[in-house]
Amino acid sequence: MKKLTVFTPTFNRAYCLGDCYESLKKQTNKDFIWLIIDDGSTDNTKDLVNKWQSESLVDIQYIWQENQGMHGAHNTAYELIKTELNVCIDSDDYMPDDAVEKILSMWEKEGSENVSGLIGLDSYTNGAVIGSQLPANLKTSTLFDLYYKHGVDGDKKLVYRTELSKKFPYPVFENEKYVGLAYKYYKLDQEYEMLLMNEVLCCVEYLPDGSSLNMLKQYRKNPKGFAFYRRELMKVPFANWEFKFKQAIHYVSSSLLSKEFNVLRETPNKPLTTLAFPFGVLLFIFISIKTRTI
Repeated sequence: MKKLTVFTPTFNRAYCLGDCYESLKKQTNKDFIWLIIDDGSTDNTKDLVNKWQSESLVDIQYIWQENQGMHGAHNTAYELIKTELNVCIDSDDYMPDDAVEKILSMWEKEGSENVSGLIGLDSYTNGAVIGSQLPANLKTSTLFDLYYKHGVDGDKKLVYRTELSKKFPYPVFENEKYVGLAYKYYKLDQEYEMLLMNEVLCCVEYLPDGSSLNMLKQYRKNPKGFAFYRRELMKVPFANWEFKFKQAIHYVSSSLLSKEFNVLRETPNKPLTTLAFPFGVLLFIFISIKTRTI
């Protein structure tokens, strides 16, 4: 069995998915499977993937499902993956030629059941690292500590042990298609640290139709998912007061957007939510105004 699954959730991205495929064809280590989760595409994605499968240059598995959103596609991927490791490469991103080799080499040397996986770098397509590099004096860390203790910023590439990825599936809310992916990551942070490697594993392009650039719309369309996500982050045991207070503000706002008015009854931290309530109301008003055409 191969060691790594590269999985790619995609939705009507046939126009850019080829860049990811071209990068996987060039990998210096072919010990991986490319799992494509087609989240309800209506373009020619399936035909394109069939063509690539016929070329037999990359081991490709393709699954089509009714549209569930990014977190639903992740749920499906984790159900299907059987390799020891997995990494998500989005449909508008691609991997440097030696990324798989670096992942597997690092894991062979340092990997163990004492860590949940490894963290590498993302770069822009011009090669510039997104945000900061990882602390050179650390061998392992949780993702949470990297951002909130060690001052790391910018997107990073996460490679997880598959048996752990299957834990903490994302909830799916009716008529909604978004739950923050970090919910799973911070849950795993409570059990394990991750290996750190200052190597670029993914080249990223933020396209206009990507979720990163449409967050306010996501917020308005998926309030139950956002409320769940913020409520869960308020429970993170190693988070400081400031972090939890911000989550409480967003929890109030998203609860109001979903017309769930029992905010104080559902919160895991009633005093903090009480303090955050007026700020959450203001955020609710701001988002309502900014997204009034949705």
